[in-house]
Amino acid sequence: MENELIINRVTNSGLVTLDLEEYYHPGERVVYDLKNNLFQALILREKEFRTFLKENDWSVYEGKNVAITCTADAIVPTWAYMLLTIHLRPRAHLVVFGGLEELENALFREALAKINLNDFRGTKVVVKGCGKMPVPISAYVEITRLLQPVVQSLMYGEPCSTVPLYKAPKG
Repeated sequence: MENELIINRVTNSGLVTLDLEEYYHPGERVVYDLKNNLFQALILREKEFRTFLKENDWSVYEGKNVAITCTADAIVPTWAYMLLTIHLRPRAHLVVFGGLEELENALFREALAKINLNDFRGTKVVVKGCGKMPVPISAYVEITRLLQPVVQSLMYGEPCSTVPLYKAPKG
C-alpha cells in the first residue's frame, strides 16, 4: 500500500476546461440615456439634437462599452438612436440598444463569436461555472449553442465535479 501510485484521473481524462471569465471584456460599461436630450422630458427636437451631437465631446466614450436607452416615457424616433450610434461608434468599443444587461450579453456574444470551434472538435469540454466575474446566463447558452455541434461531450462545473449536459451520438 505504501508504494501505490496516486493517479490523477482528472488530468488523464482529456477534459478541456473552458472558462467564460476569460472572455469578459475589461472595458468600462456606461449607459447613455436619451432622456437628457428631450425637451421638457417629452419630445426630441431634431435641430437641437443635431446641434448637441455636433458640439458634444465624444472622446469621453473612448474605448468604453455603451448601452443606449431612454428611461423617460417619451416617443423617441428611431433615427435618434441611429444618429447617436454614428457619433459613439468611432470612439466606443461597443454600442448597443438597451440597458447594461443587453450590453453584457452583446459583449459576450462578440467575444464568443471569435472562438475557433475547430479547437474543440471531438473534445470533452467542461464549461467552468462559479467564478469572480459576472458571466450572464446568455453566455452559457451561447457557448452551448456553439460547442454542441463539434464536441464529443459537454459538461458544466469543475473537472472534479461536473454535470453532464451532452454526449455526441456514436456513429
